Amino acid sequence: MKAASGRNRRFRSTPPTLTCLKDWGPTSSTLIEVFPGNLGVRNMPMNVNPIPTVDQRINEIRELTARIVNKEILPHERSLAARWRRDASADEKAASRAVAETIKDKVKKAGLWAPHLPPAYGGAGLSFLEHAYMNEILAYTPGGAALFGVVAPNSGNQTILLKYGTEEQKRKWLVPLTEGKMESGFSMTEPDAPGSDPRAIKTTARLEKGEWVINGHKWFTSNGFRADFLIVMCRTEGAGRDTGRMTQIIVPTKTPGLRIVRGVEVWGQPSDHCEIVYDNVRVPEANALGEAGSGHKAAQDRLGAGRVFHCMNSIGQMWRAFDLMVERAAMREVHGGVLASKQFIQGFIADSYIDIQAARLMTIRCAEMMEDGGDPRTDISAIKVFVPAAYQRVVDRAIQVWGAAGVSGDTPLAGMYLGARTLRIADGPDEVHRILIARNVLSRYAEGEGWDFGN
Repeated sequence: MKAASGRNRRFRSTPPTLTCLKDWGPTSSTLIEVFPGNLGVRNMPMNVNPIPTVDQRINEIRELTARIVNKEILPHERSLAARWRRDASADEKAASRAVAETIKDKVKKAGLWAPHLPPAYGGAGLSFLEHAYMNEILAYTPGGAALFGVVAPNSGNQTILLKYGTEEQKRKWLVPLTEGKMESGFSMTEPDAPGSDPRAIKTTARLEKGEWVINGHKWFTSNGFRADFLIVMCRTEGAGRDTGRMTQIIVPTKTPGLRIVRGVEVWGQPSDHCEIVYDNVRVPEANALGEAGSGHKAAQDRLGAGRVFHCMNSIGQMWRAFDLMVERAAMREVHGGVLASKQFIQGFIADSYIDIQAARLMTIRCAEMMEDGGDPRTDISAIKVFVPAAYQRVVDRAIQVWGAAGVSGDTPLAGMYLGARTLRIADGPDEVHRILIARNVLSRYAEGEGWDFGN
């Protein structure tokens, strides 16, 4: 893997300042917390050391993120989860929120808050590659991204507002979103149109006396119940398979005509992915993001970067599942010896190591290509297919080693497994990306060139 300071790398002129590493103590500790249920396995800290082939700043970001994860987050995972548990008492949720706010303050003090945003908007201003390397560390703990101010759909909406928004839109929507005073959602998928084909969107918005009048039916609108505003993908002109007339429009959730039908159950559990009907919803013409017709390009900008970040998040989760599996195998005795002495389990360990290394190197290569301004489309599709499938395999093996405990709520593995399977659909199903890979390769050969796997 080439160094992060390679040819054509783009650097900021004034990178944000990080807190000195020595202020946070060692990267790892020997014992953090025992899992509930007397399972007898430690909540193992993440082992992160400098990478010789990347620049010093990336190593500092990784190490500082790991120290916050190990020292501030892992010891409080159970209490932090109470914020989202439906059976948690009001006192438990209040205590959980207090812990979360304390951690967020420490992240901000360390200079790592909102890595995807520039300092002018309260962010850390990390480069794309720095952010990608950071993601594999913060994702080691479930919910870690939210504690660093980078969680979907808010982070994706912030990025789009930053690139396409007017100064007034940034003041009205981006700033309070970054400060945590607002929540947002993204409303694109429709129940009557294939999510893998954005050209099939039927929701319309027409201009009438200085207002957009929106009519349509969406579902899986993320963060729908909590959102103060939604970014809605609409067809503003044209019909059929014309992508040149899509526009993203900001719609406050209290606007008359916007009706939340339900939260769509996901894996049999309630969720805030909402089904929404837009019935003559009127918003000012100024609520359009970018020029009319730029919505498809904005969506691709959002999804391309998001796929890389999702893959790096998946690698962090795989890393955690691998640690859990290996430690369980080393401690669990069965049939006259520990699990680690059995060849089946040794095969699990080897296969998971291979999956993680392959997924990680593919994703970092793609992130480097995006940082360098190359054409990453084939590689984005490749990691979108390979990484979630590898993630699912790694977690599946860990669950098998843990047995019944692996599907319980006493470890994070069950949630990881559902998340991994969902990623094979989210941001475009595997089949669409395989078609795109083949199309790009075949077009290159049709031009008389072979594929250059070195670039």
